[in-house]
Amino acid sequence: MYSFARKLIVEPEIRISDFSYNLPEEKIAKYPLHNRDDSKILIFKNRVISESKFSNLVELLPEDSLMIFNNSKVVPARLLFKKDSGANIEIFCLEPHFPVDYNTSFAATENCSWVCVVGNSKKWKNGYVLFNYNNDTDLANYHFKAKILKKTEDKFIIEFSWESGVPFSELMELCGKVPIPPYLKRDAESTDKERYQTLYARYRGSVAAPTAGLHFTNEVIKKIESKGIDKAELCLHVGAGTFLPVKSELIKDHNMHSEPFTVSDELLTKLLNHDKKRIIAVGTTSARCLESLYYLGIHCIESGYPSSVSQWEPYDRKYKFTLEESLTALRGWMKSNGKNTIDTRTMIIIVPGFKFRVVDILITNFHQPKSTLLLLISAFIGEDWRRIYDYSLANNFRFLSYGDSSILFR
Repeated sequence: MYSFARKLIVEPEIRISDFSYNLPEEKIAKYPLHNRDDSKILIFKNRVISESKFSNLVELLPEDSLMIFNNSKVVPARLLFKKDSGANIEIFCLEPHFPVDYNTSFAATENCSWVCVVGNSKKWKNGYVLFNYNNDTDLANYHFKAKILKKTEDKFIIEFSWESGVPFSELMELCGKVPIPPYLKRDAESTDKERYQTLYARYRGSVAAPTAGLHFTNEVIKKIESKGIDKAELCLHVGAGTFLPVKSELIKDHNMHSEPFTVSDELLTKLLNHDKKRIIAVGTTSARCLESLYYLGIHCIESGYPSSVSQWEPYDRKYKFTLEESLTALRGWMKSNGKNTIDTRTMIIIVPGFKFRVVDILITNFHQPKSTLLLLISAFIGEDWRRIYDYSLANNFRFLSYGDSSILFR
């Protein structure tokens, strides 16, 4: 049993050390398989573990299902600049600062500012640094520069400026590197530009791939559609915080990262009219977003506006409203405000004790020890996560972003 503490809000007293396991380096997939759907898939259903190939996914899905994908697109967010002294400065773009809207920032043609992490920042106190063109005269013509506007704790507000009138999105594609996970312990390669991206990615903004979707091929998706399984999309831009280990001993002392997401009236309509269909979340990012919707609806009921979802809000108190009541209130707010989509943020953390209201089935990869993602898996299926991970380690499953998949039935 977990006890609860703190005066203002309720937070689980969970020790992160209870969510660790030994992950040998050789179990981490450093590269993807040649064919996306050749990955293995572990099946956890009725507390029984079995396995198959991802290409057989459609055989595992209930016909009366609604499958929801995260269509966020990874941007080449790592940019290498150089000081006049020769010192290299790596800038990792996290999210727009001004203009704050992703599309507007990507469309900027002269300057914009982003919240960034800066490598080798001790060598860069002030002034402009110039992009490291490596003698590429075509890139040199852009006169791409960066300047520190402000430092906030461990992050920086960086202003970028350039010439020639190309949008920032195009400049990123020309100059940036794919932000593959640090645990791969290698530089990004040309193949990562394609393979660290889902086939259905549409909206730029993620700095980490929603990796559960990396296994899907056009063939797999066609089979899903042929079976009559309904599909829907949402967009949650995955932040670098997804890679951050939990450093605090108790999970209540961990500050969860905030991520922006967009959901449409079409998705809410499908959720409300699902006729008891099983809701399948493709990835933990989709799950976090879907479960956040309930609390947005509660905001509409209680305060009239769907503000961002805070980290410990689900554990604050017992909620008396049903999912249907909550989503109906959310749609009502959209209709009264003439909106087809809602753009907001979530800091929600899903740990043991969380009450799932939306997701019935989860498709996900295998996650790092002592990670918030592993806590989410434990919240979803309970202590059986240990059996699953022991089985996977003993049966040659490949781990982490480029690794194999699993389908978990709650």
